[in-house]
Amino acid sequence: MLAFLRQYFPYFRDYRKQFLFGFLAMAVAAGSTAAVAYLVRPVLDDIFIAKNAAMLAVLPLLVIAAYAGKGLGTFAQVYFISYVGNDIIRRLKDHFLAHLLRLDMAFFNRNRGGELISRMVHDTNKVQQAVSVHIANFLREALTAAGLIAVVIYQSPKLAVIGLVVLPLAFWPLSLLARRMKRISKRVQEKMSDIIASLGEIFNSVEIVKANNTEALEQERVAAHNRAFFRSEMKRVKTAQSVNPMMELLGAFAGAGVIVVGGQSVISGELTVGAFFSFMTALFMLYTPIRQMSAIHNKFYEAIAANERINGYMALQPEVVDGSAELAEPIRSLAYEDVSLRYTEEWALHGVSTTLRERETVALVGPSGSGKSSFVNLLLRFFDPQEGRVLVNGRDLREFRVHSLRARLAIVTQRVYIFGDTIAANVAYGQPLDPDRVERALRHAHAWEFVERLPAGTDTLLDESGTNLSGGQRQRIAIARALYTDPEVLVMDEATSALDNESERAITRALEEIRHDRILILIAHRPATLRLADRILVFEDGHLVGDGPEDELLATCAPFQRLQEQPAILR
Repeated sequence: MLAFLRQYFPYFRDYRKQFLFGFLAMAVAAGSTAAVAYLVRPVLDDIFIAKNAAMLAVLPLLVIAAYAGKGLGTFAQVYFISYVGNDIIRRLKDHFLAHLLRLDMAFFNRNRGGELISRMVHDTNKVQQAVSVHIANFLREALTAAGLIAVVIYQSPKLAVIGLVVLPLAFWPLSLLARRMKRISKRVQEKMSDIIASLGEIFNSVEIVKANNTEALEQERVAAHNRAFFRSEMKRVKTAQSVNPMMELLGAFAGAGVIVVGGQSVISGELTVGAFFSFMTALFMLYTPIRQMSAIHNKFYEAIAANERINGYMALQPEVVDGSAELAEPIRSLAYEDVSLRYTEEWALHGVSTTLRERETVALVGPSGSGKSSFVNLLLRFFDPQEGRVLVNGRDLREFRVHSLRARLAIVTQRVYIFGDTIAANVAYGQPLDPDRVERALRHAHAWEFVERLPAGTDTLLDESGTNLSGGQRQRIAIARALYTDPEVLVMDEATSALDNESERAITRALEEIRHDRILILIAHRPATLRLADRILVFEDGHLVGDGPEDELLATCAPFQRLQEQPAILR
């Protein structure tokens, strides 16, 4: 717990004013609670026993004031501390997301999106409860307990020894329950992550689920996660609620002892009736904040377990390390020098060497899994090679800042990404929105014809994943997005695969027009697209087995000949 508090203490220092007001409000609420217990004595002794009419006029007002102070103090404390806690968690979420986005593609390939969402939402909410609720409530209950203990001791030190003996007796079992709560809470959060991850997979692939009649299969898979979560959650509830019967039983023994000894003191005249009942009121009120502190202590360990999971991600560092130099000059060449790359134990690329020059169009061909996408991944620095170097203008890519490199590149992938925003915002994604540039990009991508017919034109709001467009229309929007930045290197990964013949011809004409101003890399196998290439790179099992013009490869490269003879492999 101390490590948790030390981690967030630097945040707390930024909210001194709110903490001051919150602490003062806690003190008012705690003092008012203690005053309520203390006022029992004069109410009984001065009003009901001494029949003092003057006190009858004063004490009810003091009772009202005490309860008003308790209510207003609690309200102010909750407001100011919640302000602090919620703002701290807002900053934590921003920092957490920024850190995750700095990690490389290898991290995202290893971790499910739903699990990361669970960390961002579920785990940070647990931490938020600790920072904005549990800490404040624990301090308030501690101050309240201190005030009530003062009343108990003031009324009768002898009875206080009997009544407060429960506190040290309860410490050891409470500490055991807290450690068990931490372990169980970690399992609960892991099960919740499994549920969210599974739901994310289902909703992102709902077309496949329905097309394969696997609704029942997916439902049972999530149901299994739900059952596991239920079992873990019930263990958590059982552990958390074990505090109440234990505290009630200990309190009952202490209360019984106080009644016996206190009753004898009242009978012997050592203690007044008012003092005894004031003591008993304070004592029984005391068990409420102590019980609350025990429950909060257990809940704190839920937050600690969540925070450890967050810290586990925050401790990760990207494998792709950013360089320090800015890529300021135009890209004239891209060279691969004996490059090898592997994601697991198998090599995705092995010993690849080639050079791409400005104003050159290069096509990448080969069977699925032959290394084409890996070749491009290195260029974008999604991964770095284990062996060899990738050079831009003769300098290692790793010398440059990733942002300055990717600002010169654009890629259109087979999987189309459409955001829930307007067509214009999708085309200008990440760049200042210029309506004229948007229109030009849409025209180059052969998308303007259908966009201008829409009632809102480029201001048409697209659904999530662009489901209110056809597959070909979505792909043309993606192509327009790539062309919007006027990149020096443009990668087209099967970018015309979902287009009809007419649209493909239009895109081919557009590529013909723009290819002379940049390096164009085509991962494609359709004859019309291959004819655009000045050179074709042929990949097989991670090796570059052919590099040259199409007619030369047809004469000398057996793997390329086989691909031409079996065009189905190429698609």
